[in-house]
Amino acid sequence: MSETFDYIIIGSGTAGSVIARRLSEEAASTICLLEAGGRDSNPFIHIPAGFMKTITDPSVNWLYETEPCAGTAGRRIQQPRGKTLGGSSSINGHVYNRGQRLDFDVWAQLGNRGWSYAEVLPYFKRSESRVGQGDGRFRGRDGPYVIEDLLWEHPLCDAFVQGATSLGIPHNHDYNGEQQEGVGFFQRSISRGVRQSTARCYLYPALGNRNLTVKTKALASHLILDGKRVKGVRFIQDGVDKAIYAN
Repeated sequence: MSETFDYIIIGSGTAGSVIARRLSEEAASTICLLEAGGRDSNPFIHIPAGFMKTITDPSVNWLYETEPCAGTAGRRIQQPRGKTLGGSSSINGHVYNRGQRLDFDVWAQLGNRGWSYAEVLPYFKRSESRVGQGDGRFRGRDGPYVIEDLLWEHPLCDAFVQGATSLGIPHNHDYNGEQQEGVGFFQRSISRGVRQSTARCYLYPALGNRNLTVKTKALASHLILDGKRVKGVRFIQDGVDKAIYAN
């Protein structure tokens, strides 16, 4: 017998985990989250240096590659994408880097209402819990996603920064603040030595909500259409073709 939910989310990646959390806050709604990969139980996901392992692990990584082309001298370039709860936020290199202000403003100028930098900035602030210095006009302190500075420095890195500033490149202590241009150290999605994936920061706190169902190792295969309206999803789980429907 097919199940029916108010909402179906395909993929528990950076976007999917956030959307699941937000929708589950409406107690009257039912949500199903489909994830093609398994649970994020691999310990290398949570150990910050473990991404050196997960970047080549097919159990948590789709292992995509580009096609050979002249620009890559005929080479295939790896394009790691996460296949687990949290998606690519569970296997990436932890660097936290917002988009350029001008990109958002150009999107808005092209007619995409709501996408200017001034309009998306409140959501950046709302999402993060910034640990360290940061201008309150641009940085959030109370969000679920913890962002820290590097806890160590190396003389070679310091020398690189000094070399850049000697050439007139400004030293930027917070490239996710008012100005992105400059040289400095990366900020990272790590807290107390543990990766801060969107699964950990958004999805796990929502799993206690009875209206959220998560199905892992569930590979979406087709959208079920009623005319031009999507009314459900077909997916393969444990070798069985299944279907769920959305209100």
